[in-house]
Amino acid sequence: MKKHIVLLPGDGIGQEVITSAQEVLNAVAEEFDHSFTFDTKDIGGSAVDLHGTPLPQDTVDACKNADAVLLGAVGGPKWDQLPSHLRPEKGLLGIRKELDLFANLRPIKGFPKLLHASPLKEHVVKGSDLLIVRELTGGLYFGTPSERRDNGHSVVDTLAYTRTEIERIVDKAFQCAQLRRKQLTSVDKANVLESSKLWREIVDEKSSQYPDVTVEHQLVDSAAMKLITNPTAFDVIVTENMFGDILSDEASVLTGSLGMLPSASLRSDNFGLYEPVHGSAPDIAGLGLANPLAMILSAALMLRYSFQLEDEAKLIEDAVQSVLDDGYHTSDLQLEGGQKLGTKEMTVQIVEYIKSQSTTNSILNCYV
Repeated sequence: MKKHIVLLPGDGIGQEVITSAQEVLNAVAEEFDHSFTFDTKDIGGSAVDLHGTPLPQDTVDACKNADAVLLGAVGGPKWDQLPSHLRPEKGLLGIRKELDLFANLRPIKGFPKLLHASPLKEHVVKGSDLLIVRELTGGLYFGTPSERRDNGHSVVDTLAYTRTEIERIVDKAFQCAQLRRKQLTSVDKANVLESSKLWREIVDEKSSQYPDVTVEHQLVDSAAMKLITNPTAFDVIVTENMFGDILSDEASVLTGSLGMLPSASLRSDNFGLYEPVHGSAPDIAGLGLANPLAMILSAALMLRYSFQLEDEAKLIEDAVQSVLDDGYHTSDLQLEGGQKLGTKEMTVQIVEYIKSQSTTNSILNCYV
């Protein structure tokens, strides 16, 4: 298989972890006889410094001509005082909109070796394995008007959705639930918001098309509490943009580190942009301390959702699990009795596992 991938390192540790993902993908390509080509472009604060905009047109054009996109991280205090349209985050929001990436998938899994790192009790977190499906290109973040009025004495933000926008994200969530444990929780604020009332109506309408999936509705405040008190009750959660933003960050505590959380942003043809959930961490940028696992796991999601390479994706995920089980960790994870590694060394462990599994399979095949 031949695929072209655009790399958007962005800012801070994004530059380091994107290199780790590329090295892992090169190892997978070698072991499975694939061909991955890469093109690196600017986004975020680094793009502002070089081009005067957080999203250069050259970056947009390259992404539109790629088979998939990997993004590191954007932002940092260096650019905090810039006007709104030049903030690094505008580059991220802009590329999502340009590519029509309407569905954000955030898998959240409690790794056994990391349960102690969660602020929640281990018996609460144990067995957590859920997927948050967030609508990504509509709602409050994109509604107009969004402005200050009366010389700054009042403000307005607009929460707007069309039926089509809601239907396509709900369909995606049902499809994800069919591939998992067939349980879907739709989160809204239907007791207050008109947008949520329409959302709930559409979920009920769509449920007849997916009779094998059990559906429940939950108000966002109740869902936020349940994520902390009983996270294993959830399989797939689907919700609108702002609620999904908040709930997915809240759910990150289940893993004990943002450095373990990947994400996928997809459109209807399964083209996707893949990025770790963590930020740019400018305080450790360039020190070789960043945890590359969320970026590497994001690359695994790319193989699964955009390229339909399930075996290759599973191998990367198995590599991460094995390396953690062997006690290797970066400084953010703090495995008791384990061995602390830097970004490059952790990546080497993942690559070596991938190569060792290929060697093992080759030996076994000799005896078949």
